[in-house]
Amino acid sequence: MKFAFSTLGVPGTPVLDTVRLATDHGYDGVELRAHPEEAVHPGIGPGERAAVAEEFAGAGVAILAVAGYARVAAPGDDGPVLEELAGLTRLAEELGAPFVRVFPGGGDEQSPEDADATAARRLGAAAPDAADRGVHLLLETHDSHARGADAARVLGPVGHKNVGALWDVLHPWLAGESPTATFPALSPHLGYVQVKDVASAEDTAPLPLGAGTVPLAQCVGLLGAEGWDGWLCWEYEKRWYPHAEPLEGLLGPGLEHLQRLVEAAPDSTR
Repeated sequence: MKFAFSTLGVPGTPVLDTVRLATDHGYDGVELRAHPEEAVHPGIGPGERAAVAEEFAGAGVAILAVAGYARVAAPGDDGPVLEELAGLTRLAEELGAPFVRVFPGGGDEQSPEDADATAARRLGAAAPDAADRGVHLLLETHDSHARGADAARVLGPVGHKNVGALWDVLHPWLAGESPTATFPALSPHLGYVQVKDVASAEDTAPLPLGAGTVPLAQCVGLLGAEGWDGWLCWEYEKRWYPHAEPLEGLLGPGLEHLQRLVEAAPDSTR
């Protein structure tokens, strides 16, 4: 498996410093939070995009994904959402990132069935452009579609190889779905996996990997047992918890913890 971290854990960090964090601590890649607060987002120009891609490539660090904020199941017109997806897809292509993260965002204003249909329609409409650009759109297990079963209801009808799933291990667990149910639901669609740790369902402030109660060993064990050889990305949500311990000092031990989990996984491809 390969290992990445999300810039959500180091909010506002310049690109050069992000690259340094990855190289200093031995990470293979970085998930870039694509928000105007950050150095990389759809509003930056061609020159800036090229410079970012060059910095990462020169250091041998992959840009794993553009973590966007498009909400594909949200009520309303399709046009603005499709425009946002197109912008994120172009950014990913120009950075050399294989994945774009999107949220469901179905909300409470519509039925689950309508939210599913809306998300499937929009992802299906955006899929050909993503395929042309060599990018995969990944629906994260989050908010209205927190469980693997929820995401699968959308991804099955889309049925396109460039539309898949991002397994955020926290949210299905918080929704009461066991990893043994989440993984089979997502495995036909799985792009990569976000790992994290928290104290409990009631206290979701980020903790160092292995210090909380999220069943990370079980999740990695399931992946290893199936010979899955993709990316594990640590999403440490310091942006939302400013008093959390700084990520920089945790990156090395976090990587070591993930490597131990992978080594312990049955039939792991390592």
